[in-house]
Amino acid sequence: MWENSQSKERSRSIWLPRVVVVDSIEPEVDGVATYSLRAKSEDKDSTQFAPGQFNMLYIPGCGEVAISISGSSHDGTLMRHTIRHVGRVTNAIANLQPGSELGLRGPYGTAWPLAECMEKDVVLVAGGLGLAPLRPVIEAIVSERHRFHKVNLFIGARSPELLLFAKEYEAWTQADINVQVTVDRDPQELGYHTGVVPLLIDRWQPRDPQKLVAIVCGPEVMMDYSARSLQNKGLKGESIYLSLERNMQCAVGVCGHCQLGPDFICKNGPVLKYDRVKHYFAVRDL
Repeated sequence: MWENSQSKERSRSIWLPRVVVVDSIEPEVDGVATYSLRAKSEDKDSTQFAPGQFNMLYIPGCGEVAISISGSSHDGTLMRHTIRHVGRVTNAIANLQPGSELGLRGPYGTAWPLAECMEKDVVLVAGGLGLAPLRPVIEAIVSERHRFHKVNLFIGARSPELLLFAKEYEAWTQADINVQVTVDRDPQELGYHTGVVPLLIDRWQPRDPQKLVAIVCGPEVMMDYSARSLQNKGLKGESIYLSLERNMQCAVGVCGHCQLGPDFICKNGPVLKYDRVKHYFAVRDL
């Protein structure tokens, strides 16, 4: 009887958002801002997460949306979510102010393979807003830089003014991360590499592909071509990790909207190995 009651309580809790408060809002690029959220309660566990996971953010009377966690405060009391205002819920979030309350469920999903990256070379590849889910990985690497070997970070955006977290690149470089940036176009001729992100991979020569882990996040077509370029450099699909954040609505594998083949992205992902999902990229409009 006790076990059944406990099971029912767990079942109810996965659907019940907890209240969080907007601590601060940091504009990033046009239409994108980072929201630092703190728990209204004093439960410190409510702000714990693993890099790569996501939360469901809920606006009463509007709905909820899956958003990757893009960082935390040094004391761990804040979770950051970098959000593009493009839909009903995210536009409602754009109307929030510091001190506003909203609901949060999570964290959910699989994490980036930080343990596997230790004592190896690491390459991080980000396209557009895909840099947001990678920032917790960068923060973890910077905090324990001695535990990782050579680290390369390849960043792409459509134009220089859309480069996310650009003010942090210098600090990452000073932490011995090789940061390279490319843009699709550089109309003001600011000196950026021009071209898509996979071209940075094509120009790069890894030291030992067998001792290298790749972490890739961005639009799916960019991730597919980046993974192919990485394989051309000698990496195996099992050493390339992608984040497939698509159509996630319930976060617990019940609604089925995020199903991709046998996987539910919200539950079996969003972080998955390339060799597990690469054949789905060949299916048009999937």
